[in-house]
Amino acid sequence: MKNKFFRKVEPYIWILPSIILMAVFILIPIIFVFRMSLSDVSKAGIIKGFSGLANFTKVLNSSAFKLVLKNTIVWTVSVVCLSTILGFILALILNNEFRGRKIARAIMVFPWATTLVIQASAWKFIIDTDYGTLNTLLLRLGIIEQSVNWTPTPEAYFMWEIACGIFVTIPFVTFCVLSGLQSIDSTYYEAATVDGANYWQKLFQITLPLVKSSLTVSTVLNIIYVFNSFPIIWTITKGDPANHTDTLVTYLYKLAFYNGKQGQAAAVSVIGFLILLVCSSVYMVYTLRKGDD
Repeated sequence: MKNKFFRKVEPYIWILPSIILMAVFILIPIIFVFRMSLSDVSKAGIIKGFSGLANFTKVLNSSAFKLVLKNTIVWTVSVVCLSTILGFILALILNNEFRGRKIARAIMVFPWATTLVIQASAWKFIIDTDYGTLNTLLLRLGIIEQSVNWTPTPEAYFMWEIACGIFVTIPFVTFCVLSGLQSIDSTYYEAATVDGANYWQKLFQITLPLVKSSLTVSTVLNIIYVFNSFPIIWTITKGDPANHTDTLVTYLYKLAFYNGKQGQAAAVSVIGFLILLVCSSVYMVYTLRKGDD
């Protein structure tokens, strides 16, 4: 009787440490942020009392927030979509047998393995008008006659940040898809070849359906990572000028630590959390349901 009871309880005992860690480092902070967003908070971070939806009202009525929300959507959609497409193409290439494939795969890891601060600093140096390596290279090749200002507007700066985000995200998608590609049995392709299927028919009728789960995982994680990405934006522009390159993460950082508005920063954090929760849930449900069909 005791052994039977132990066998039922044993799995929960093994996962108990993970549950405790998740509660301490994830659940409790989330609850605390929700509490702050509904409270009047001093500049020192002391909760004075319940304020209802006052922080949310101030944030939503702010013109800066509307601009930041638009930037966040553009940033997330651009980086996730383009990195997914390019990563998928690279995964197809790296899945083929060719000389130097191992070296090519090792090189693909570098942008992902290097910290985002270093990557963003390198990109900032490359596009600098006065001493950037891009201008230096083009001048020496004779393509341009004088240095070009690659960031004449905030929008141009933001596009470079998106390019940096895509560059550092591609390896993650590539290796997620590559793991899915390597799990596909070659007999599927052999049978398709015998039936007279061409490359595109194999791609859309065999490859894509069988790597859909890998793509789903990489896309959901990508949405979360990119949406919450802080180092690239902060290192290159710090969200300047006048919030034109801010995303929700950099904006709430400024509200909390520059302006001392920690209640409003918590409200922005909650809004971001809810947006992520809804988008990720909808994408996963739609993708999995479509896969079942």
